[in-house]
Amino acid sequence: MSQKDLNPERLKAFSDGVFAVIITVLVLDLRPPREATWGALLAEWPTAVSYAVSYLFVTIVWVNHHYILGFADSATGRLIWVNAAHLFTVSLLPFSTAWIADTQLAAGIPVCVYATVFFLVNLTYIALCFELVDRPVTKALLPRMRSRMRLRATATLIVFALAAIVALWHPLVGFGLACCCLVTYLRPQVPGH
Repeated sequence: MSQKDLNPERLKAFSDGVFAVIITVLVLDLRPPREATWGALLAEWPTAVSYAVSYLFVTIVWVNHHYILGFADSATGRLIWVNAAHLFTVSLLPFSTAWIADTQLAAGIPVCVYATVFFLVNLTYIALCFELVDRPVTKALLPRMRSRMRLRATATLIVFALAAIVALWHPLVGFGLACCCLVTYLRPQVPGH
């Protein structure tokens, strides 16, 4: 590879394009009610909630992705593959969103799959963090900040796993647990940065 190929800006641009496609696919799954009544519209609340949460989730992932890629000096082969794995897991979100919407957030397995997708997205984000922030060569973050990032990522990974398990018996509780984790990532950097 030439030095031009190793520019992290190209990786960011490619990733932004993938995020744009994921948001577009997510929107394409929205369908209007069959009847032209307020009642029919209100009956679609599970679809509206699942879409809104998924849209927010993709936006949060994109913001955090953009932040973490800011630590890249070059797009190494390993970084490219870890980034591809992360984008792949995010691309599963429209499928799982459509499934929980179709089942009205009432079926355990679709919500379990939805929370599992969140788990996988977070797991691959941790891999990106390891590749970009946890390396000793990264001087941009203090060790204390690295520890806080690891703690947040590990805690939310555990909650996403718990959400997937709980969803099998209590789908709305599992969905709620997954949603709670989103709040911790509203700001890409952890408090104290």
